[in-house]
Amino acid sequence: MKVCVIGLGYIGLPTATVLADSGHLVVGVDTNKETVDTVNRGMIHIAEPHLREKVAAAVREGRLRASEVPEEADAFIIAVPTPLAADRKADLSYVKSAAAEIVPCLRKGNLVILESTVPPRTTVDVLLPILGESGLVPGEDLLVAFCPERVLPGKILEELVNNNRVIGGINGKSAMAAAALYSTFVKGELLQTDATTAEMTKLMENTYRDVNIALANEFAMVAEHAGVNVWEAIRFANQHPRVNILQPGPGVGGHCIAVDPWFIVEKAAGKARLIQTARSVNGGMPRYVVEKIRQLTEGIAAPKIALLGLTYKANVDDCRESPALVIKKILEGLGLQAVAHDPLAKNVKTVSLREALSQADLTVLLVNHEAFGSLDPEELAGLVRRKVLLDTRGVVCRRLWEAAGFRVEVLGEGARPLFPDETGAEKKIS
Repeated sequence: MKVCVIGLGYIGLPTATVLADSGHLVVGVDTNKETVDTVNRGMIHIAEPHLREKVAAAVREGRLRASEVPEEADAFIIAVPTPLAADRKADLSYVKSAAAEIVPCLRKGNLVILESTVPPRTTVDVLLPILGESGLVPGEDLLVAFCPERVLPGKILEELVNNNRVIGGINGKSAMAAAALYSTFVKGELLQTDATTAEMTKLMENTYRDVNIALANEFAMVAEHAGVNVWEAIRFANQHPRVNILQPGPGVGGHCIAVDPWFIVEKAAGKARLIQTARSVNGGMPRYVVEKIRQLTEGIAAPKIALLGLTYKANVDDCRESPALVIKKILEGLGLQAVAHDPLAKNVKTVSLREALSQADLTVLLVNHEAFGSLDPEELAGLVRRKVLLDTRGVVCRRLWEAAGFRVEVLGEGARPLFPDETGAEKKIS
């Protein structure tokens, strides 16, 4: 089949590449000319393991090319952003624009798939009326489905192939047609349902994690108040066969977990009370961390704070909705000097590790990149002005840092582990 993929971002480009790798002729469409030119050179503009080699091979063999405008094809996949607007509602402008752009290219028998995460009923209430402007009847002349991605950055190519997929058609014919396309590269199970159920399924998956993280963050704050080590308590609680508490941290970021729950609140605000509370807890963690920073630098004239990590999670270059960026912005708004180092962060200002730590009064670990696991506390001790470390991820080896003379504070640690050497509670960044 000839497939036109609209949007060459973190999901669109890997999807286009996997389709090309499976034998389809793929045209990737993006409004950013630089992105289009980059892909046509067989290069990539995002960081994802093994993607560059596959894109290069697909372009070289003529199975993948990029364009600024869509063209006629057998199937169209819309994979554009759906950011959160200022009113905490889904900004569907990219979806609407993408749908309108493909209307002149639509022909009878075409398949249109929306992959962008959207509020329930977006496919039937927003997408279908736009596609209907083609004169084709959705569900009859035109097959339409919503098929959400469910991949982990760093493992996107692997999970696109191996994960189960939810295929939500506007009718049975549409679901079967979409399933047939995905079956050409997906080894996981293809679960067919209606489009609105598929939309809700995607939101539920990310909201489940957001609520669980909020619970962990609340446990961390309670533990500090009660004099308990939350990391040890969580580890013990998770020995229960039906308990799986996630890890606390400085907040929740990324284009999914920090955003998608609001799409549910948008549709049913009065009924999504737990979801909205979880968002409030996670959204409040950056300020909670800032307050800890203020306490640790109290009494110091013009303190310098070294922030380690700005991305929204470990080992990615993506800074979208990053709580670390929020923390930096709040600190700067308070007139404090916050200098950040991140070996991966893209499109944000950072400095070298040495520059960040030089004469720092407080070092704050915000992201547990693997690169930070090789830091030598003895070497860093010679750079900083005050040997104080705040670990917001519960990952540093306290013994090593304290041996280098650092005072170590850990988010959620109301008390030190009672028997750290025996329990193994201390661990390096991993």
